[in-house]
Amino acid sequence: MLKSVVRAVGAAVRISSATTSAARALPRSCPMLCAPSSATARPFTRSLWMLNNNGASSTYRPKLFSSKGLNPSVSCGCGGLHTEGDKAFGQFLSDEIKEEKKIQKNKTLPKMSGGWEVEMNGTEAKLTRNVSGEKVTVTFNVNNSIPPNFEEEVEQGQQKSAEEEPEIVSTPNFVVEVTKQATKHSLVFDCHFPEDEMGHGEGEEDSDIFAIREVSFQPEGESDWKETSYTLNTDSLDWALYDHLMDFLADRGVDNTFADELMELSTAIEHQEYIKFLEDLQGFVKCN
Repeated sequence: MLKSVVRAVGAAVRISSATTSAARALPRSCPMLCAPSSATARPFTRSLWMLNNNGASSTYRPKLFSSKGLNPSVSCGCGGLHTEGDKAFGQFLSDEIKEEKKIQKNKTLPKMSGGWEVEMNGTEAKLTRNVSGEKVTVTFNVNNSIPPNFEEEVEQGQQKSAEEEPEIVSTPNFVVEVTKQATKHSLVFDCHFPEDEMGHGEGEEDSDIFAIREVSFQPEGESDWKETSYTLNTDSLDWALYDHLMDFLADRGVDNTFADELMELSTAIEHQEYIKFLEDLQGFVKCN
């Protein structure tokens, strides 16, 4: 009899404690929702995820499958988890890869005019050219090089068909390094493609489609920009000096023609890397 009473009292205490703990666990106030980040412009196949997620990148992801579909199914020799969701994910990736290859413009990388030699290292490209004893090197990386140019249409629900989708163009930042013989340092230009300069209007054919952000002398052969070297920012630079710097680059082959070809090359590289990523992701999910 005494044991029964003790058990009853203990159960009551546990219920009371659980209620108190639950009350204490309630937040004092609900956290503010984070504003959605910019959606990245993609071809119609890449925008499928945005259609499911309103074009926003956040911590929330809609559930495509019920919890039952997340139960493990058949295992294989890899020892990894396999679910019905993985199977559906793999099928989606298979369809996505087919669509991306269908719209791929360049099966091989386009050539650069002007005698530029191209060297690839993953997502990074290096272009080199020798001009009268000077070595000109241009490096860029295609990661994060696709500007978000149709976020507004997605947010307003004005979805476009595949034929109406804007063409994807990669506009990476790029660094120009000019090295003279018998010198221990190089003149380095940090360049980019301003969004407001991407289109040529009438009478603006001669306007520059790229801009110089910073200029600095850096030790020759150094891959990292040394912060201890003086860096000239062009935001408040005299326009006469800025024009001379642009002419300096143009005389060494870095002009609007070069910039157009660089965008075409970067776009082709970015698309190839995107397809390769999808294929690697499919192999990882399917454990091939």
